Formats: sequence, structure tokens, C-alpha cells
Amino acid sequence: MTSGDQMLQQIVEKSALDADFRQQLLSDPKTTISEELGIAIPDSMTIKVHESDMQTVHLALPPDPNITEEQLEAVSAGLCCCW
Repeated sequence: MTSGDQMLQQIVEKSALDADFRQQLLSDPKTTISEELGIAIPDSMTIKVHESDMQTVHLALPPDPNITEEQLEAVSAGLCCCW
């Protein structure tokens, strides 16, 4: 099974090489990632893609440790996008 880090790397690398893919990722990240990786992403999960530039730094905090049962199931299924 592919790890979250490997999936992220695949998405980032393709977005650096394919401008159309990058635009799709920015406009509809959930569908784009789902189709690219061949995975089902739960409706309850939201994916936000931020495009960095030289003046902006994006900081992603880890999830709140008080997660729901549904979120715990997603993590255990390898669907967590907290890389």
C-alpha cells in the first residue's frame, strides 16, 4: 500500500510538471486527487490546496487529537491527508 507521504509526493511532482493538472488540483482538489491516486475520499473529508509563492508561507497544523470515530476510521484506512 502506498503511504500518505508517497501519495503527496506523487501529487506534488505531477503538479510541478503538468500545468493543467496543477490548475485542476487548485480548482477541485478532492476529485483531482481521487482520480489521480485511484482512491475514494469520504464525503466528510475536505481537501484544501494552497499554492505557495515567495512571500507566503503556509503552515499546516496536525489534526486536533480529539478526533471523531469516523475520522479515526479514515486514518486507520490510510485516507488521512495529514502528511
